Amino acid sequence: MSSASSTPAGGTGPTEGSSSAEGITSAEPSAEGTTPTEGTGPAGTPVPVVDGVPLAGAAPLDGSVGGTRRQRRGPRVWLAALPLIAFTGLCFGLPLGALLYGAVTRTDPDTGATALTGEHLSRSLQGPYLGSLVGSVQLSAVTALIATVLGVLIAQAVVTSRSQALRNAVLTASGVLANFGGVPLAFAFIATLGISGVVTRLADLTGLGWNLYSFTGLAVVYLYFLVPLMVLVILPALDGLRPQWREAAQNAGAGSLGYWRHVALPVLAPSLLGGFVLLFGSAFAAHATAAALVGGSVPLVTLKIADALSGNVLVGQENVALALGLDMILIAGLVMAVHLPLQRRSARWLR
Repeated sequence: MSSASSTPAGGTGPTEGSSSAEGITSAEPSAEGTTPTEGTGPAGTPVPVVDGVPLAGAAPLDGSVGGTRRQRRGPRVWLAALPLIAFTGLCFGLPLGALLYGAVTRTDPDTGATALTGEHLSRSLQGPYLGSLVGSVQLSAVTALIATVLGVLIAQAVVTSRSQALRNAVLTASGVLANFGGVPLAFAFIATLGISGVVTRLADLTGLGWNLYSFTGLAVVYLYFLVPLMVLVILPALDGLRPQWREAAQNAGAGSLGYWRHVALPVLAPSLLGGFVLLFGSAFAAHATAAALVGGSVPLVTLKIADALSGNVLVGQENVALALGLDMILIAGLVMAVHLPLQRRSARWLR
């Protein structure tokens, strides 16, 4: 033990109170006016040098970190993303371009000449077409709001129960039901809650004014797949609420209501709003369920587009249908513009 702490015979080793790193003692004159120069570090990178000694712990002058030069992204990165770019352009870019071209152009049936026009866009915002847009927005907003509330309550019950079996069962059921829609869902509700449905006849719902083929009935059907979707969206956010936050609120004299009002809800607000926007977009774009269930009795923009393309009402309205599709894309773009920042904000809070 004594030999490990003794000074070598030459007397050149470090003594008590002095630094063992020559770079630190040699760097002291720099405070008196010595100008640092550029030298070469261990990895071949330029580092600041004072009196011929590299400064200990100094960052390389070329911006590299840890003695390793930063690698710039070369063309290989873009080559790796080329298949994704080609797929996106083929499957999304071409249809969007064709839709935009048809929505703003008009072809003369006699001469075949094509000219730019805003007639189709203006007609898509008038009369029954505007009513279908308003009906779709109303249905989507109402169902998204109800599904948000019910989904949060169900997810909170699962988180509070602390039962792994219940959690697995709810997540599995939600994953299945959130993707169950279209004609099978419409048929299931017709057989259950339709005019001659089993539950309708047993509970005499017709005498109570129940009508599945109405705005209210369609909203109930939409909730069947929107509520499970909200459970899947909000459950990770509820898991991110830390128990220490509730304990701190209780120590500050806040009750359960005060905790949810001043702590939990402000933290969950981005996730709640993001979930609402996601549910709104899902309900706004739904078509098969409404087409199989209500037909044209409830004005929806997706049904109007199908009628205009197939010529069920008027012949030659294909371009108006494309204009309605462009209106839907604009609304969906606004929805995504709200959803993505909220998603990033909630991820930062619950990280």
